[in-house]
Amino acid sequence: MKKYIEISEEALMRLVESGNCVKGALHRDEWTGKLYFKAYSRKPQIKHKDVLVKKLPWGWVRESLERIKVFGSFPKDMGTASVMRLLEEHNRDAKNALIERELDIIEFC
Repeated sequence: MKKYIEISEEALMRLVESGNCVKGALHRDEWTGKLYFKAYSRKPQIKHKDVLVKKLPWGWVRESLERIKVFGSFPKDMGTASVMRLLEEHNRDAKNALIERELDIIEFC
């Protein structure tokens, strides 16, 4: 048994352009028995990458649209006291990087 599916021209063009698939919903009309495909008209999502503020010796400081991210990674074999000292230095370096970024923005304006 053959069934025909009615697809809008817009959905067909999207299928030809992308080559993979078009997301949508398939419906059957109860009166005529025909199948209809309605493509979702979603906007493409724009992904914003984090901006690297400064690379630190034990990690980095990055800025996204909503957050300031600070990452630090320390080796275990250094001992607790050394890691705590490095953590304090890392935090101080991260704070200085943010201050430098603010000063650069003020000088630019």
